[in-house]
Amino acid sequence: MIQRHDTKARMSRAVIHNGVAYLCGQVAGPEARHGDITEQTESMLARVDALLAEIGSDREHLLAATIYLKDGADFAAMNAVWDAWVPEGHAPARTCITAPMPADELRVEVTVTAAVKQGDTGNRLY
Repeated sequence: MIQRHDTKARMSRAVIHNGVAYLCGQVAGPEARHGDITEQTESMLARVDALLAEIGSDREHLLAATIYLKDGADFAAMNAVWDAWVPEGHAPARTCITAPMPADELRVEVTVTAAVKQGDTGNRLY
């Protein structure tokens, strides 16, 4: 069974299949979009936390992440926030690349794949 969360014409915020959740790309919220890489990364990861909670998962269930940086010079600062966010012993498989952003002020975006917690249907908001 495929479950779609907050589906619009172009995309769903999350799709769950066989206990695996695929999140759409997350960027900094409006309050941090003009901030530096640290502020944007903190905001982006807070949004990941919120979406994971909505679908019945959390940071300890991360499987994979792809991080897109506008500027490779931001790698170390982004990693400082990332390393503090990922629970020890629960680092996902990860890729980090430089890429254009969908808006000029954005510096970072992440896509995440996570397992839905065992026993959680992952559909409390469907």
